[in-house]
Parts: sequence; structure tokens; C-alpha cells
Amino acid sequence: MKGKLKASLLVWNLSTNDGFIRASLLQSALQKLDYEVEILGFLFDKHLYSAIPSNMKILAIEGGKYPKFFQAIGKLLKQIDGDIIYAIKPQPASFGVALLKKLSSRTPVILDIDDWELSWYGGDEWHYHPTLKQLARDLFKQDGALRSPNHPLYIKWMEGLVKQADAVTVHTKFLQQRFGGTSVPNGKDTSLFDPARYNPEDSRSRYGLSGYRILMFPGAPRPYKGLEDVLIALDKINQPDLKLVIVGGSPYDDYDEQLQQKWGRWIMKLPKYPADVMPDVVAAAHIVVVPQRDTPETRAQFPLKLTDGMAMAKPVLSTRVGDIPEILGETGYLVDPGCPEQIAAQIQLIFQDLDAANERGVKARERCVEKYSIEAMTSTLKSVIAQL
Repeated sequence: MKGKLKASLLVWNLSTNDGFIRASLLQSALQKLDYEVEILGFLFDKHLYSAIPSNMKILAIEGGKYPKFFQAIGKLLKQIDGDIIYAIKPQPASFGVALLKKLSSRTPVILDIDDWELSWYGGDEWHYHPTLKQLARDLFKQDGALRSPNHPLYIKWMEGLVKQADAVTVHTKFLQQRFGGTSVPNGKDTSLFDPARYNPEDSRSRYGLSGYRILMFPGAPRPYKGLEDVLIALDKINQPDLKLVIVGGSPYDDYDEQLQQKWGRWIMKLPKYPADVMPDVVAAAHIVVVPQRDTPETRAQFPLKLTDGMAMAKPVLSTRVGDIPEILGETGYLVDPGCPEQIAAQIQLIFQDLDAANERGVKARERCVEKYSIEAMTSTLKSVIAQL
């Protein structure tokens, strides 16, 4: 008799965090359902994403451009042997490969959509109408645009094939309204992210943050994430013991250096830490800030920094964008996006009665355990798989 059922999780690019973090959360949930889980995918930058644990079971095949990429697809197809295939993102290198495998094996395919991929290219306004000459260049030149496996034209085709999946999971209402499917919000390991296990003063001392009131952003700065609004707010408050602590920095560009040059007196930077160290880092915060701006990209997102703060019972200061108000409920502090004046007012309000703010943080943890834990994610996923 066959032992455990197996799930094959397909991630389009294992060289980045673009899909891997969501895959690792789904892996945890599937393992709680007693599935054997393997993560498979392509490397487009030669090396695995740096935060992938060394003991995690990963099968990575070197990617590339078309037409060479077809050979890599063939290699990966031979390695997919799960009883279900779970494709992360409607990318050709994940969902496209899953559909090809389904054609030959009739293995059921679940598609997970954790972002609106086309929004990065203009969303519904994006169209590809080349001249014949441009089409030839895009197809046949060595650096031709259409030789890239994640060209927006191919993503648009994949979005058109969403109904070919046997089930679809999403993690925000925006994505559910657009693509249908079942909402499976990102889960947090609330046993690891447990404030009872950490001492905030000790954590602040450990990371050189003692003596400051800490606003923490545990992620990579990008313009749409609104850190400039927090820094403008700190200019307005103008109290030198207030610091914005950025954990990890940007792996994409020099945007965090631009912030440092303009607002360096308010910024303290910490390096990237392994996932199992992050609760100790977040414990050092007085407030976790998630100041998302309102853009097509952010409306589709579920910022994981929210549940970092919620799970650690921290006051969370965020913006009324996408699902954020529903995720926080009445347990956070909300301002309009792009409003430094409102951010400044809320920071001052929180520190005027930090005990009351921390009590709200305790309620945020209770909400996180109930709705946004790995266990909650597992429960919903169980019903999705049961319907296959």
C-alpha cells in the first residue's frame, strides 16, 4: 500500500522570494495535513534564494530563456510525481508547467494566486501590439523580450487559463473578486512568533536599540511601501529618540540608501536574519509600521509584516489599503495612505498611552491565532483538497 500522499509545490523562480515564502507557508499547512511535500522550480540566477533553509527539501533546475528553457521544462516535468500539483502564481514556469503535467498524468492542479502579477506592468491597461519587425526582434534576438519566460504576454495568457485549474486559492478579497477561488490567507507560525518567549528590553539590548522608541519595518523598502510617509512624520514630530528600524534592507536596488541619505537621522538598519530569529527581532519593536500606499499592486497584497506584529502582540500602525483594515479588524491603528500627518498623530497617540496600545496588541495576537495562523490556514486548505 502507498504511504503518505504527496504534494508537488511548483515555484517559478527559486532564486528569489517571489513565490517561495507563500510556498513555504503552504508547505507547512500541507504537512499538518500529513502530506509529504516537495518544492520544485527553476533557478534563473544560478543560486537558491538565500533565506531557504539548508534542510528544506528543494528540487531546483537551472532556468533560462526560450528556446533553451523548453529543455529545462522537460527535465522538471519528469521530476513532478505528487498526487496533487500546487502551482504558485499564474506564471508559465509554475502554472504552465503544472498544466502540461496534468495533460500527461491527469494529476489535479491547484493554482495559488498571491499577487496580481500583471499589475506590475500596468494591469488591464497593458497590451502587446508589436509591428512584425518588433515581433521578430522580440522572438529571435538574443535579448528579445519574448524569450523571457515571465514576459507579461505569457502572464496574461496564464491568467486566461486560470479556470483550467482544478482549484484556486487566493489570499485577498481583491484577488478573489478577480480570479475566484477560496481565500487561504497567509498563516503565521504563532508558536514561534509568541511574545511570551521573548523579553523586549533584552531584544533591544541585543540589537543595539536600547534607549530608543522603536518603529520597526521588518522587510525590504520599496516606494509603494510608504516608508517615506513615516519618515516625514518623524520630521514633523522631531523627537530624537524615535527611530525607524529597517530590518533586512532592499535586495532589489539602492532605495534604502536613498532613504538613508535624506532621513538618515531617523533610520537604524539591521541586517537580514533567519526566519527563526525574526520573532526576537520583532520583540524589540514598540510599534510595527506597515504604511502601504494605495496602488494596483498593493491592493492585491497581504503584507506579511502585519502578522509579524500581530503575532508578537505589538501595536500595528498601517493604512486603509486593500484587505489591511479587515486583517487588523479593531486591533490595529489605521490611517489613510500617503498621509504623514495622520501617521504622526497616531505615533504620538500610541506613545501617550503605550499600555493601552499594548493591550490592543494582545487582541491583535488573539485575532492572528484565530484567523491567520498556520492552523487556520490548514483548516481551510483541508476543505479545498477535499473538493478535488
